[in-house]
Amino acid sequence: MRPLVVERTWTMNDFSRRRLLKTSAVAGVGAVAVSGVAAAAAPGASAMTEASLSEVYGAERPSAKLTGRIVRPHDPGYTDARLGWDQLFSHYPLVIVFAQNTQDVVNALTWARQNDVALRIRSGRHSLEGWSNVDSGLVIDISELKSVHIDSAARVATVGAGLSQLEAVTTLAKRNFAVTTGTEGTVGLSGATLGGGFGFLTRWLGMACDSLIGAEVVVAEGAECAKVIKADLNNNSDLLWALRGAGNGNFGIVTSLTYKVAPLKSVTYVQATWDGIGDLRRVFDAWQRTALHADDRLGTQLEIHRNQTLLFAVLAEGTPAEAKKLLRPILSVGSPQVSVQVGNWGEVYSGFQIPTENEPANWKFYSQFTRKPFPGKAIDVISSFMRDAPTDDSNFFTQAFGGAVRRSPRGGTAFPHRDALFYSEPGAGWGTRSDRPGICDPLTPQAQAWIAEFSQAMRPYVDGAYVNVPNVGMQDWETAYWRDNFDRLRKIKAKYDPHNVFQYDQSIPPASC
Repeated sequence: MRPLVVERTWTMNDFSRRRLLKTSAVAGVGAVAVSGVAAAAAPGASAMTEASLSEVYGAERPSAKLTGRIVRPHDPGYTDARLGWDQLFSHYPLVIVFAQNTQDVVNALTWARQNDVALRIRSGRHSLEGWSNVDSGLVIDISELKSVHIDSAARVATVGAGLSQLEAVTTLAKRNFAVTTGTEGTVGLSGATLGGGFGFLTRWLGMACDSLIGAEVVVAEGAECAKVIKADLNNNSDLLWALRGAGNGNFGIVTSLTYKVAPLKSVTYVQATWDGIGDLRRVFDAWQRTALHADDRLGTQLEIHRNQTLLFAVLAEGTPAEAKKLLRPILSVGSPQVSVQVGNWGEVYSGFQIPTENEPANWKFYSQFTRKPFPGKAIDVISSFMRDAPTDDSNFFTQAFGGAVRRSPRGGTAFPHRDALFYSEPGAGWGTRSDRPGICDPLTPQAQAWIAEFSQAMRPYVDGAYVNVPNVGMQDWETAYWRDNFDRLRKIKAKYDPHNVFQYDQSIPPASC
């Protein structure tokens, strides 16, 4: 599908992780087929044998056995299996289990507990600090749990936790349904949802976790075992509350998610580009005065690079004329190049995507929320740092909140930042992808220093942090992510994971007795 209006065409692959939006979507991109469980084994995958367990532990074999698609260090597919999206981090797990069903997850968790092996849970491999991987431990990868069942009459969809955001969006869109997701298709749907989840439909449908009405979860049981439980408004409702915003690897392993879906037949997508950042102060001010308070169907993002300022907007069930009217105060600033497209949400979303191999290898971000409009001084700080950005892929990204975000769903959520006007993050991307990540890139110190100084300079104008974009080194990360909800989360942790089986650098600890 081509845009209705295209005043200029530009190359999309020159921008950042957040820069996923094309001038025009690819026509005819179909939904990803995700019926059933994906069970094809990759080259080099092999089952862990009893002999290999004995070699590792020098003891009798454990009663639990690993099942599923299993990859070990000596298998040819190990390098591909261990790598994450952000190649700034490189880990070497003892074994990776690609679960094919829920029982594989139960077996893997039991095996890890019986053998006292560190474990991590992984879905889309976009853990931005590498926390979904671990050296010399077990990675339980749920990315091949891809079942989908849609009840159109009830407007309910139950999906395997291994779906990517692209798979979820395109599959639902074929039935003219939608839930909130982020803009990056390769990100795991479960990881995005369990941390909160936001994107172009946020002001219309709320956070992704707001549509989550149920989950199947594998939790630790007793001293060495595991079991499957349900979390919904009638069963383990406290766990459902916690999963809605704090569920990333803290309480158990989510294997399926049930969403209340919304009808969505068509969207209007608008993209505007200003050359350079000379108009940034006026563009940003017009954006925060307009888009944050517009019709709830309008979702917008600003992205600022050292050589361009970009506006992206999606109007759900709206026309190009409506979209342009809502965006007029912003589009009237300077002389932006504007494109407009109307189409099915799945087709438009598919057109946003940039192949991973065309993205930089290394990334660093810093998350923050804003509860008061940025004054001119804050915008000037952004301009100053963006002029000195280490690469063209480096950016300052914003996402409008308000609208449905301010309304909590029945049962509530652990996500606390509903009063934010917008979310933002400085981000740096650099380096070339390879199968040998972890080699020091000469730009790494410069990029990391730039992010640290940028985030420090913005502190007077922001607060809080987003758990899906963790801030390493933040002393008050507990309250930055969850504010007053943290104590309740610790109590729920003590109930469902009293032995703290699920832990990583910034995981929730169980409450003390």
